[in-house]
Amino acid sequence: MEWLYQLGLVVVDALVAALMVLVNLLPESLAEPFQYGFMQRALLTSLVVGGICGMLSSYVILKRWSLLGDAISHAVLPGVAIAYLLGWPFFIGAFVTGALTSVGIGFIEHNTRIKSDAAMGLMFTAAFALGIVIISQIETSTHLMHILFGNVLGVSEGTLMLTLVAGLIAVVAVLLFYKELFLYTFDAVQARTLGLNTTVLHYGLILLLTLTIVASLETVGIVLVVAMLVTPGATAYLLVNRLAHMIALGALIGMLSAVVGLYLSFHFNVASGGTIVLVASGLFALALVFSPREGLLRRWLYPASAAPAD
Repeated sequence: MEWLYQLGLVVVDALVAALMVLVNLLPESLAEPFQYGFMQRALLTSLVVGGICGMLSSYVILKRWSLLGDAISHAVLPGVAIAYLLGWPFFIGAFVTGALTSVGIGFIEHNTRIKSDAAMGLMFTAAFALGIVIISQIETSTHLMHILFGNVLGVSEGTLMLTLVAGLIAVVAVLLFYKELFLYTFDAVQARTLGLNTTVLHYGLILLLTLTIVASLETVGIVLVVAMLVTPGATAYLLVNRLAHMIALGALIGMLSAVVGLYLSFHFNVASGGTIVLVASGLFALALVFSPREGLLRRWLYPASAAPAD
């Protein structure tokens, strides 16, 4: 495994070096904070997390899975706490509990009269409460608080490598199964009629969301990751009307929010996770007002021609 870790370090160093070539083209006042090693790691991590969150947020918006993203993000907390106690990487514990919660939601929904929204609420509140109880018994919970609220400025090289792997898996999966996911997203019944296994697509997409949430833990934290899984996609939804364009624009908005938020958090010495989400929310507000198709300004100026809200 040592050779694999060393290979990962080489890849990370190469990506950081390539990124710094672009950063050094910026004015000195903007590029200066990124001359530090921890800021370079934070920048690369933010770009990856912002990109994959923005990419998958399109599916979250179109499938109306905002509550599901919230459920999974909260449900990973006990896994993080247990992994901390056992000395395991947070990534493993978080992914296992997130996946188990997703399966549990599906089990309750398909085997009882309880609807999906109630099943999500039951599972994520129970899991989150369990995580809080476990954390309360740990002598030092400072590092675990970073999981709740994010601390991208302190991201380690190991965490960065895991984030890169998660991002690569998510991008490859979306590219390989774009047509199947497209059909499942807009018409699951037709997808089933055409012979697609919608159960596999359903849980596969949920596992991708879980992987993305876990990869985002130390960047924006459990509490704010759901915002990064909703806001970029919602912003793109106001601006374009094709899925491929929505995915690309959502990823771009996610990355832009992450980079600008990271710079502002360093400059003003404020929480990085919250700043990233506030930038994303600000971009949504701009799209809400100025979108040429759905914007409030268009509706106010041309009420007769403005398209009605969905």
